[in-house]
Amino acid sequence: MARVMLSHPRVSHILVLDDDRAIRRTLEKFLSGEGYRVTTTADEREAVAAASGVDVVLLDLGLPTVDGLDVLEQLRKLDDAPTVIVVTARDDMDSTVKAIQRGAWDYVVKPLDVGRMRLTLRRAIEARDATRALRMLVEDGARDIEAGGIIGQSPAMRELYKSIGAISLNRASVLILGESGTGKELVARAIHRASAERERPFVAVNCTAFARELLESELFGHVRGAFTGANADRAGRFELAGNGTLFLDEIAEMPVDLQAKLLRVLQERTFERVGDARPLRVNARIVAATHRDLPAMIARGAFRQDLYYRLNVVVLRLAPLRERREDIGLLTRALLARISREMHKDVRAVSEEALSLLERYDWPGNVRELENVLTRAVVLSRGPVLTADLLPLDAADERAPNGEEPRADDAVLTLRELERRHIAHVLELTQWNKRRACSLLDISRPTLDRKIEDFCLARQER
Repeated sequence: MARVMLSHPRVSHILVLDDDRAIRRTLEKFLSGEGYRVTTTADEREAVAAASGVDVVLLDLGLPTVDGLDVLEQLRKLDDAPTVIVVTARDDMDSTVKAIQRGAWDYVVKPLDVGRMRLTLRRAIEARDATRALRMLVEDGARDIEAGGIIGQSPAMRELYKSIGAISLNRASVLILGESGTGKELVARAIHRASAERERPFVAVNCTAFARELLESELFGHVRGAFTGANADRAGRFELAGNGTLFLDEIAEMPVDLQAKLLRVLQERTFERVGDARPLRVNARIVAATHRDLPAMIARGAFRQDLYYRLNVVVLRLAPLRERREDIGLLTRALLARISREMHKDVRAVSEEALSLLERYDWPGNVRELENVLTRAVVLSRGPVLTADLLPLDAADERAPNGEEPRADDAVLTLRELERRHIAHVLELTQWNKRRACSLLDISRPTLDRKIEDFCLARQER
């Protein structure tokens, strides 16, 4: 087996398997001249043994002792499988279709076109690098929650990691859909961290946190004197995001007239500060999120269809926790470690009975609700093991132990009453620390104050 070693950082390694000695020499000379590390061989067993970790294999189908398609299958089954480009004299549809079906990245017919081969190899190397990046994202899927990671190893989460990796390679607009509490902002941050602009700003704005007039100023900024109280020029979130990422959370709550202005920004990539006519350039990637049914909102005129199509370039749908129950154990351990540190407690484990209860519950509030339940349990715990009796009654599985549905005469609460009880529970849990309560509920301070007044909630003196 002949080897040509080039001293160059991150040199891509190409393996040539061809029984024609002259072609091997020609490819070796050409590839070395292009700056690649090259291995050549005529023996398929030697090639398969050496292929793990190789970036690209140039494979001839017309081998004397074995069908090249069989070698292709062996190569694709390797743990660190290379990208395979078939280089062959077989110029027929049947061979081409079979090669692509069995995992070939491209099919090149001899005699070789140097220009096309150069371009094909460059694209293959880029694809290989992207695949490795995706694999790293999947393997790192259960990273620590404080590091901003998204926890889970379920099939749904693994597909999400792959999608994040693919999205991070470009700057297309992204729309994240999912129920409240599924971690839409975490996903937006993960997309930003995986991108080439990771060192640029990540700027988030919750569209429910501001009144209509304030939201416009928050997004676009204003100049001095634009309205009462505008005592100085102020940059908006679009401007602050620069070349980074702007995350528009709860985009469906944006007033329709502001939706029109946002549409113009997305179309023209420029905006003006409130009270100013000078256009400013938008360079940030836009990531939007909502738990609402946007097509239904469009049908009733509450959301602009043209804006929906502008945002709907790449869509990520986050699975609710009830559809990935196998992740509840991982999430519980990670959240428990963090909450215990924050609460200065020494709760290190969950009993089997408690974990079973957590895994059976449907979690309408998703990960945020799980965090709230665990926080309460940690506060009440008196030992290192969290037991089932510490879980609040509203966390219990409402199905009977034998899996039957609840009886028809069981009490059914309205959504308003459920919301009132949940907010009251979080306020008591945080001892009416509104900043902590807003964080757990994922709402703004003005929204929390409005809910407290609306539900007539008051702190109970102890």
